[in-house]
Amino acid sequence: MMVPVGMNVRLVGTALVTVLVLLFAMQPVKADESPADPDPAMAWLERMGPALNMTSYRGVFVYARGDRVHSMRIAHRYRNGRVEERLVMQDGGSGEIVRKGMNVVCVLPDRGRISLEEVIPSGPFAEAFTSQLMPFGQWYQPELIGEDRVAGYDVVTVALTARDSDRYSHRLWLEKETALLVKSHVRNADGEVLEHFQFTNLDITGDIPDEEFEVQTRGREITRTLDDAGQPRQSMIARMNGWTLNWRPEGFEPAAAPRSGKGKAVAFSDGLAAFSVFVEPMGRLKMPTGASRIGATTVYMREVAVNERAFLIAVVGEIPPATARKVADGVKIDGALGLVSER
Repeated sequence: MMVPVGMNVRLVGTALVTVLVLLFAMQPVKADESPADPDPAMAWLERMGPALNMTSYRGVFVYARGDRVHSMRIAHRYRNGRVEERLVMQDGGSGEIVRKGMNVVCVLPDRGRISLEEVIPSGPFAEAFTSQLMPFGQWYQPELIGEDRVAGYDVVTVALTARDSDRYSHRLWLEKETALLVKSHVRNADGEVLEHFQFTNLDITGDIPDEEFEVQTRGREITRTLDDAGQPRQSMIARMNGWTLNWRPEGFEPAAAPRSGKGKAVAFSDGLAAFSVFVEPMGRLKMPTGASRIGATTVYMREVAVNERAFLIAVVGEIPPATARKVADGVKIDGALGLVSER
């Protein structure tokens, strides 16, 4: 099934920056501490959250979704309480994303026009996600399953098995000294790997010069200051003004409010996976409906009419197609929204 152009742009942007995302953060733990929790798998997961931000490193990783493979170079530094990061595309065109604290610059000259809001918050810049502590252990069964070696580093392997059919299972490889995520799988109920992230080259070091965090690609620059990570849940739910969501999988809570042109959008997270719901007025172009999937990312689209006005409901995220359909079917658009004229 073909996906509309606008949705394709969102998926391209998401593919560039969703790689290092586990959408939760725990209390910081010193990097040289060994897990002492009675549940060793949970102890490693508690270390992983802060390690995503507080470990400095550079390297190259690959990210595979279905038959689509992307390669990116990354430099990440945590200094004086501030995160600095630069992501550079290695294939499929040039482009980069540079973050310094809450300020982000996106340059994608070979991808056509793209809105930064379509790239963020689904990625390592997702402050609204990474600030949250969610009891994901209720929805996944964690298990420490062994040791391995990735990109020259010794790692431990943690399995997170979904407790229901509304989410996928995950397997994580964490570097032993820092608990940095260096490899991950997203798997369906049959054990099939839907998405695969892995560092192919990695140097965990704080010795990264300032010039590695400067924009070096020519092209159209889009800048943005990230929203406050502590935005209250009510402000996220306010983005649902004009529509309500009558069903969502247990454990998925409002986590961010991505911008969506003329429409309304809210993202939900269970602490590990995330999906977004977009409600937008239909244009003149007829859009295909139904489900499509790229790796673990499902796009489910549904058209509804309210007061003789057509709306497109889209659910996009790392959830099974059947779950995305149930979420889309649970969207109810208020009659008043159907009377609002397009601008």
